Amino acid sequence: MTRWERLRVKVFLFLAGFFRRMTLGVRAALIDGDKVLLIRHTYVPGWQFPGGGIETGENALLSLEREVLEETGMVLTGPAKLYGFYHNRKTSARDHVALYVCRSFAMEREFKPNAEIAEIGWFPMTELPDHTTDGTRRRVREIVEGLDPAPEW
Repeated sequence: MTRWERLRVKVFLFLAGFFRRMTLGVRAALIDGDKVLLIRHTYVPGWQFPGGGIETGENALLSLEREVLEETGMVLTGPAKLYGFYHNRKTSARDHVALYVCRSFAMEREFKPNAEIAEIGWFPMTELPDHTTDGTRRRVREIVEGLDPAPEW
């Protein structure tokens, strides 16, 4: 491959990555018996699972652990099992979310409302609070009923 061809390939790959970037995120369904932990952000409406974006240099599990701790004060003490991988068109045509089910965790620090998270709460999976996001409701139903994950969030 000539120098020009190598340069052309590098430029093409850079531009393809720039214009076709996907966003990847993680969410945690922290389940304690028949209850699930949900959060309510300060800047978007609705109750949802804790989670967020996978940062550069992180793998999905590291991001999951970081986001759960930041948003809830909980640390994972057992395996987080990948439940499903979803395309989240409501956020962006490029957004994808990995949902993990976590049944082993502990409170590392007490949750205090902050600039990002207004509140957290434990809710029976069969009686989610008003204003729970549609995607969260669908995922809880899949988990409770043992359904295969849908491809769309």
